[in-house]
Amino acid sequence: MLMKRPLLFSALVLTAAVLGLAGCQKTATDEIAVGEFASLTGKEATFGISSHEGTVLAVEEINAAGGVLGKKFKLLTEDNQSKAGESANAVNKLIAKDGVIAILGEVASSRSLEAAPICQSNKTPQISPSSTNPKVTETGDYIFRVCFIDPFQGTVMANFAKKTLKAQKVAVFTDVKSDYSKGLAKFFKEGFLKAGGQIVAELDYNGGDKDFKGQLTAIKSANPDGVFVPGYYTDAALICIQAKEVGLTVPMFGGDGWESDKLTEIGKEAVEGNYFSTHYSPDAGGEKGKAFVEAYKKRYKGKLPDAMAALGYDSALILADAIQRAGSTDGDKVRAMLAATKDFDAVTGKITINGQRDADKAAVILKVKDGKFAYVETVAP
Repeated sequence: MLMKRPLLFSALVLTAAVLGLAGCQKTATDEIAVGEFASLTGKEATFGISSHEGTVLAVEEINAAGGVLGKKFKLLTEDNQSKAGESANAVNKLIAKDGVIAILGEVASSRSLEAAPICQSNKTPQISPSSTNPKVTETGDYIFRVCFIDPFQGTVMANFAKKTLKAQKVAVFTDVKSDYSKGLAKFFKEGFLKAGGQIVAELDYNGGDKDFKGQLTAIKSANPDGVFVPGYYTDAALICIQAKEVGLTVPMFGGDGWESDKLTEIGKEAVEGNYFSTHYSPDAGGEKGKAFVEAYKKRYKGKLPDAMAALGYDSALILADAIQRAGSTDGDKVRAMLAATKDFDAVTGKITINGQRDADKAAVILKVKDGKFAYVETVAP
C-alpha cells in the first residue's frame, strides 16, 4: 500500500536511534499525538477530505520510515462539518483532552482563524495547509502555513486577467460571509487597478445562496470583459450556471477555492473555459511531485490528488521535519524550527517560511477543459 521509499524521510531511520531519547513531552506513550481539524462533511467537504487524505498518506510514509525521534505519529482528526464554531470546539478538544503537540488545519481561512487564537494561547504550533488570508498567521508566532497568501494570489489573478485574458474592464463578485473571499477580492482589485484595468461593478453574495441572477444581471449591464469570483466551488459553479442563464458569457475566474471535482460535477458545461489560481498541478511537478501522484493514486484507488491533498501532505512533512531538527516535541522548540524552515523540498515546490510565517512559493493557473483542470502556467513570487 505504501511506497518502498517514502519521499522525504529515509534519513529518519538513520537518526531515530540517536534522537529517540528526546521523547514526546505531552504524552507518555511511544507515539507523538498530532491533531488535525478538517471539513470532512458539510458544504466544503471535498476540501477537508482531500487535505485529510494527503495528511494521512504523509503520516503513513513517515511512520513506515521509522517515525520521528524514534516514535510514530498518531494522527487524531476532528470534523468541523464546515460549520462556524466547530473548529474552535475541535481544537480545544485536541489540545486539552487529547494532548496533541501540534495542529494541522484548516483549509478555509475563516475556520483557521477560529482555531489560531486557541493554538497561540496554548503555545501549540498550528500549520494550515491552505488558508490564504493574511490574518491567519498574524494571530501569533505559533501559527504557520505552507501555502502562499492572498496578496500574492490576488496579484497573480489580476495580472493574468490583464495580460493573458486581455481584460480591460472586470466585475468582482464577492462572498461577504467569507474572510477568504473578501481578502482575495481586495487584493485582486488593488492589483488590477495598478495594472491599468478598470473595476466596472462590485457585487456581493452570501455563501450558500442559491439565486444569484439579480447580481449577475447587474454585472452584465456593466459590460465587463470578465468576472472575478473569489469564492468556493459550490457557489462558483452555481454562479457560472446562472451567468449563462442571464446571458453573461465573458470568462469567469477565481482563486484556489474553486479547486474541487464538485466544480465540474455541479457546473458541467457552464464552467468550461473558466480559470482559477491554485497551489499545485500534477502536470507541473518534478520528480517528487510525480512520486507523490503515484503514491496517492495507489493509496486511494486511482484517485488523482488535487492541491488540497498535496498541501495536506506537505503540512505533515514540514511538521515532522521541524520536530526532527528540534530534537524535541516541545512547542517552543518546534515553533522555532518551523520558523527556520528554508528551501524545504515539498511536493508543491520549494518552501521557505518567511518572517510572517507564510510560505514563499509559486502559484499555478488552471483552466477548466473537457471537465478536467488543465495546467496553463506557473507564476513565481
